[in-house]
Amino acid sequence: MSVLKSVEACVDALLERVGPRLAVATPLGIGKPNPLLNALYHRARADPRIELHIYTALTLQPPVAKQELERRLLEPITERLFGNYPPLDYERARLAGELPDNVRVIEFYLQAGKYLHNAAVQRDYISSNYTHVARDVLARGVNVLLQSVASGVVDGRPRLSLSCNPDVGLDVMRGLRAARADGRQVAMAALVNGELPMMYGEALIEPDSFDWLVDDPECYHDLFATPRVPVGTADYMIGLYASTLVKDGGELQIGIGALSDAVTYALLLRHQRNAEYQNALEALSVRRHVDKECAALGGASAFEAGLFGSSEMFVDGFMHLFKAGIFRRKVYDDLALSRLRNQGLLTEQVTPELLDLLLEQHAIERVLTAENVAYLQRFGILTRELRYLEGELRTRDGKRFVPDLGDPKARMLLQQHMGRELDGGAVVHAAFFAGTQNLYRFLRELSEDERKLIDMRSVRRINHLYGHEELDRLHRKHARFINTTMKMSLLGAASSDTLPNGNVVSGVGGQYNFVAMANELPEGRSVLQLRSTRVHDGQLQSNLQWSSEQATIPRHLRDVVVTEYGAAELRSKTDEECVMALLNLADSRFQESLMRDAQRAGKLRATYRIPVQYRSNLPESYAKPLATLRQRGLFPEYPFGSDLTEDERKLKAALERLAHVPKEPQSAVGILIESVKPGAPDADEQRMLERMQLADAKTPKDKLYRRLLLGALRDGG
Repeated sequence: MSVLKSVEACVDALLERVGPRLAVATPLGIGKPNPLLNALYHRARADPRIELHIYTALTLQPPVAKQELERRLLEPITERLFGNYPPLDYERARLAGELPDNVRVIEFYLQAGKYLHNAAVQRDYISSNYTHVARDVLARGVNVLLQSVASGVVDGRPRLSLSCNPDVGLDVMRGLRAARADGRQVAMAALVNGELPMMYGEALIEPDSFDWLVDDPECYHDLFATPRVPVGTADYMIGLYASTLVKDGGELQIGIGALSDAVTYALLLRHQRNAEYQNALEALSVRRHVDKECAALGGASAFEAGLFGSSEMFVDGFMHLFKAGIFRRKVYDDLALSRLRNQGLLTEQVTPELLDLLLEQHAIERVLTAENVAYLQRFGILTRELRYLEGELRTRDGKRFVPDLGDPKARMLLQQHMGRELDGGAVVHAAFFAGTQNLYRFLRELSEDERKLIDMRSVRRINHLYGHEELDRLHRKHARFINTTMKMSLLGAASSDTLPNGNVVSGVGGQYNFVAMANELPEGRSVLQLRSTRVHDGQLQSNLQWSSEQATIPRHLRDVVVTEYGAAELRSKTDEECVMALLNLADSRFQESLMRDAQRAGKLRATYRIPVQYRSNLPESYAKPLATLRQRGLFPEYPFGSDLTEDERKLKAALERLAHVPKEPQSAVGILIESVKPGAPDADEQRMLERMQLADAKTPKDKLYRRLLLGALRDGG
């Protein structure tokens, strides 16, 4: 490996090694080496002889204001949230439709909703399970890997960490090494970013894993921070229902967004303030709307055994669960220890009996070999002061003995050199992380021992069972895979990533893998969260529909579904039973029409009627009791804080009202009336005008902005 001092030198080396055709794989999210990618993009833009194809996902870019008032609100927020994060220049050109002909960007997962009206991006989307991405990009001839890394000293020697993105990079590296062995010209380069935390597990690699390492402090930069989102009343109801399905001592995977935050909040409430959690379940009639099959899946008590977290993405919610001590069930990458753990025969404490248990599991031999000793030291069962040499163990004080477990004297000497607690366990497995600045700060500030509890690894090790099935089955007891879907048919097919017209909202990601895995694990369950309605073009629509034109999850993998009106078990049910269960979760304003659709299709008997207890599935059924709980300090709009100040949230709402005026002219009436009312701004309004540089408007345009903004602030919408 060569250490280079600049990204330009790295671009030179890449072109010299592989030539002008560059098929570049680079990680999703924050693992992209932005300065290096920008240098490569500009080199290709300036030289049409270079053919540059970039294979990636989740291209993150700070928001850009579309008009003047939005700019005034956004710029200070952007500086606060994103710091010196360097925007990706290829993305600027792509959004503007200005990518040169010799540059192409192909993604397998899109930032949700960002590219719905960008035909070029839609055409260059690869629909692929996350576990298949490395396979797919290698099949397309990728010959370069570019990645951001952390650099540090571990156990006294220099190491690199893939940090936020061992997910696909590890498998691409293996593929490129195999291609090199076959005689192909390939290249792998890394850019050090001092803001990335050193993460352990498979993420920890040798420096010579890359051909070139660029370590230029000028390229260190802040990580992209995903803004925190508000959690609505319906979201909280869904989160509460889902939280009752999680079993103590089991495994948990959760997705992203407001529904992930709602589940996290409910789990924290369940663990830390259980009496208030129980009161909330009672006040909101949660237990009465969880069908009998679902009621047996989880629990409502605090977590005594704790959970093991395993998710492709380490989200902010995982941070909160880790800090609360909910993630504390350790798992070990060892079959014998995992079997003993699940049988209740193994604790974190190392005891002399553990040697006998491992002997029974055939993990070690009666007379310990060098491999046996290394195994026992790896997990902290024997201390590292013992050395194995020529069939004997040697202590620091010069004692030598044959490590025969059948010899009482040897046994006594071994016990004197046993550790106190098992080592090498993890409470979280994850393949990548992205989140708020709080998450990044939390990871950087963890002690080394704490950080080792978070094992970052290939997405193949997270999202499916193949190749490590026996071990994963032991790790994933009572697994709960909680994800979000956009729409669902009454027969249980879920649309989570694509609109009926084929336009991709986001991507498959790992959802299909998790649902399929839940169906393979005897105690595993997939929980799909679904908001029962949405507003589209000003019209309320049901997200439960008779049929589904684009299915991410096929009906034959239907499992548990949660809406704000309850939780239902779909597994092992007939089509009619599935329809009946989902009708109970639908908003009552749509239940009758949905029921008639199913009856016309012959999937529901003509005499069927929805039970009385489910005919009042309306927002008011939960809004009032939830409002009462909010008055007691529960279920806040931003459960984990907001990135915006209170004034900025009010200004944002006012600008959103102004943005609706062209589409809904009637909404302009109230704003205009308020804007022409006499009277000076009050203290709060004056402060917000100052925030928007409109307190002392001079120009006619600024005076108009000032008047419109005041009108929008005063008009409740």
